[in-house]
Amino acid sequence: MIIKILGPGCKKCEKLEKNTKDALETLSVDFELVKITDSIEIQKYGVMRTPALVINDKVVVSGRVPKTKEIEKLINIATPEN
Repeated sequence: MIIKILGPGCKKCEKLEKNTKDALETLSVDFELVKITDSIEIQKYGVMRTPALVINDKVVVSGRVPKTKEIEKLINIATPEN
């Protein structure tokens, strides 16, 4: 599973990264966490507002910072076994 944090590196981006890492600690999934700060790369995902969370190349959240529990649910939905 590839999880990407899209954003310029602002406080909200940092919070999204922390919440995502916290969620991943409670789940037993293989993952790669990637931070994308380049605006051109972010635009390729069609994201208009950052931060954004991308799981397996699908934008699942944009323009807000979801809580850890919500991120856990999003990861579980995207996990192939589910």
